[in-house]
Amino acid sequence: MDIPRIFTISECEHRIHNPFTPEKYATLGRVLRMKPGAHILDLGSGSGEMLCTWARDHGITGTGIDMSPLFTAQARRRAEGLGVNDQVHFIHNDAAGYVAEEKCDVAACVGATWIAGGVAGTMALLAKSLKPGGMMLIGEPYWRQVPATEEIAQACGVSSVADFLTLPDLVASFDDQGYDLVEMVLADQEGWDRYEAAKWLTLRRWLEENPDDDFAQEVRAELTAAPKRHVTYAREYFGWGVFALMGR
Repeated sequence: MDIPRIFTISECEHRIHNPFTPEKYATLGRVLRMKPGAHILDLGSGSGEMLCTWARDHGITGTGIDMSPLFTAQARRRAEGLGVNDQVHFIHNDAAGYVAEEKCDVAACVGATWIAGGVAGTMALLAKSLKPGGMMLIGEPYWRQVPATEEIAQACGVSSVADFLTLPDLVASFDDQGYDLVEMVLADQEGWDRYEAAKWLTLRRWLEENPDDDFAQEVRAELTAAPKRHVTYAREYFGWGVFALMGR
């Protein structure tokens, strides 16, 4: 069980696998007003930065589920490094369909709503693990500007314009699902640059160290295309945010 190899290679040096910066996660943790001991379930927890830093800064406990063995191992090392490995636990597993045995105070899926077929399906999945009155966190891209054609959308790296909503339509969709939007923190272009540009150096270093690997041609193709794709399309068209929701 693992994610595609190109992501394992390109993001192996990332602590955060989305366009949030450490400062954005700190802001989000502060505005959610979490109490010490609150338990968070994080589906698609990546390298564990959200749970680990919030355990350190806010005294929460947490469980993270991720299908990447590399990222799960990195999350465990991060927890140990911050001295919070008795507060947070990371499980290598497929988050799709995962339901916690005990209900949690916060159920999160930050940037991996594909695990349940999109935002609505992921909200339904998270609700199964959430205490009454608990809070749900959804991290999701949205269109800053809607591509004029399907070709532009595909150049952004998605299959169709319909893959994402505008920010107003995304917020309206939460309301349609019966949830109040109670907080949000949005990424900015600097966050997108840090997320995407950090991959390029990692890819270049990997190519230098693995010139004869069978995967080198694919890595070279990605390194050649990714900077132009980012500055021409994704940086201008994509927004991204984490949205805190509470059911009515």
